[in-house]
Amino acid sequence: MSFQRFYEVWLEQLHALINQLLNQLPQAPTTEEERNHQQLHQLVQKTLSHYAEFHRVKSLVAKQDILSVFSAPWATTLERSLHWIAGWRPTTAFHLIYTEASIRFESQLVDILRGLSNGDLGDLSPAQFRRVSELQCETVRKENAITDELSQWQDGASDFLGMLRDADHKKMELLVRVVEKADHLRQETIETLVELLTLRQAAEFLIAAAHLEFGVRGWGVTYDRQRL
Repeated sequence: MSFQRFYEVWLEQLHALINQLLNQLPQAPTTEEERNHQQLHQLVQKTLSHYAEFHRVKSLVAKQDILSVFSAPWATTLERSLHWIAGWRPTTAFHLIYTEASIRFESQLVDILRGLSNGDLGDLSPAQFRRVSELQCETVRKENAITDELSQWQDGASDFLGMLRDADHKKMELLVRVVEKADHLRQETIETLVELLTLRQAAEFLIAAAHLEFGVRGWGVTYDRQRL
């Protein structure tokens, strides 16, 4: 199976997982949510494993054809325009958390003033916000370090001229490691955020992240078709 086909199947499976999360996530909290806690937990973990499987397979393909993986031919032109080192930028997850929290907080402001709590992303505690902010700073630092590694690799592009085959191979191995570090940070970011959120909040975050991915891809497919 080509990686492009793998990605298409992977996306279909992600759609199915997100639909299961939506069906399992109760519209109202408390008793129903407690009853479905185990199923919801399993689905959240299954979704995290699904992302990990994508990065595992991508790493295997990168070792065989790093330039193809870096150029991401399986993605639309719109998706590639938003890419950071062959994939989404990890700090995007934090912006998503802040956006979802703000939207839900505003929509539930009356209930909150009445002392009612939904336990969703609109109910992030001060401690959670503080931890999200700390993680964002850590992730920015790691992103910058990986970006610097890529810049160093690109600065050495002139070394390709007159290179021996072995040296050329070593140069590509360096790029493989850069992409693997970027993918590791993507996976680490998702898992760390899920860990600090409540189960309900984690499910809502994964749903929002997937819907963003589906939406961007949908717009990208439409745009590419119009260009033909």
